[in-house]
Amino acid sequence: MKNNRKDGILRFDFEKKPIKPCFIMNLAKWIISWPDLKKRNFKLTKINMDGVQSPYLLLVTHSSMVDFNIMLKATHPAPVNNVMTLEGFNTYTEPLMRSLGVLGTRKFISDLHLIKNIKYCISKLGTIFVLFPEARYSLDGCTSYLPDSTGKLVRMLKVPVVVLRIHGNFVTCPQWNKKNKKTYVEAEMEQILTPEQIKSMSTDDINNLIKEKFRYDDYRWQYENKLAITHPGRADGLHALLYKCPACGHEHETDSKGTLLWCNHCGKKWEMDEYGRMHALEGETEFSHIPDWSNWERECVRKEIEDGSYYFEDDVRVETLPSSLRFYKQGMGKLIQTPTETRVECTCYGKPFTLVRSAKDLESMHIEYDYLKRGDCVDISIPDDSFWCYLSKRDAITKISFATEEMHKFATGKQ
Repeated sequence: MKNNRKDGILRFDFEKKPIKPCFIMNLAKWIISWPDLKKRNFKLTKINMDGVQSPYLLLVTHSSMVDFNIMLKATHPAPVNNVMTLEGFNTYTEPLMRSLGVLGTRKFISDLHLIKNIKYCISKLGTIFVLFPEARYSLDGCTSYLPDSTGKLVRMLKVPVVVLRIHGNFVTCPQWNKKNKKTYVEAEMEQILTPEQIKSMSTDDINNLIKEKFRYDDYRWQYENKLAITHPGRADGLHALLYKCPACGHEHETDSKGTLLWCNHCGKKWEMDEYGRMHALEGETEFSHIPDWSNWERECVRKEIEDGSYYFEDDVRVETLPSSLRFYKQGMGKLIQTPTETRVECTCYGKPFTLVRSAKDLESMHIEYDYLKRGDCVDISIPDDSFWCYLSKRDAITKISFATEEMHKFATGKQ
């Protein structure tokens, strides 16, 4: 910990060098992981992996906590270092995380210390470095935002790049429905770049290849492989993702329970079958494939961004996380989002404070559905603190997430 501000609040020490996890720690990690994967009949397919040894960069798709079990299985017995954000350190304690070789970071900020420590792991520790470049769980079982900085990191490290694509991890436990159904999962582990290939490619070419290799759609995979999820509450919480009714167009009026989703405004109902498909109980089924529904919602948000009509404001309960030790309650504040910026107005450690992240600067948003049973929240960070804003309005965080990414694309000309 570092006391590096006049307010006397301890901050996380991002400069501290990571360590190579010892054999005992590695043993503990895979003992915890193995039984769960065995129950799921987990299958791993390796592609172009002959002769690939540490150190290398492993990029993993990210949909649920199951990802970590699969990553440990895929890399065994080699030691790995990986990244975790500070709320994870808060949950599992910093001493334990550091002993496991985990590096701490904040989401969606420029972190030069992290880059230096990744390079240290590769060049000095000789470990596999594991990165989840989407930096958050997928909301709809499809690829999330991938930052262009990944290509720059690949060119800097000059080591083989391996992708671990995981299937079935989202549908077994989506973030808006945290009931783990413990169903079948599988993964492909593929070397996509050698050091020689990296030398001859531009950063844009590398990013395009990573995006191509990262394409996944867990609901499509579920349907095509006929993976039946018969859990009676499989649609619980689905309204948090599908917040806009395609029948009447109203937002934040949907609700869900059991296998049903419905709109409280117009009364239309849909049922989610055991293969993850939606069926209207009466009339037209506008979207049978859930990602098509969420993509339509995103397109609607994009139009609001482009015509300048998008605006969000809410009274929020603010907590800050300056280190891994504890969250600090800062009372009530305001969360405001316009097409050009995201703003938090609050009291911070006894003084008025305003956090502003421009659309050009903030590329994506970390959101949590009912985080630790304390409510829906967004996490917005600056280099030495993270502001966790618990919303008053229901089912708003998915739209905020979509808006943040579309605002960034519009501001940078990438839409």
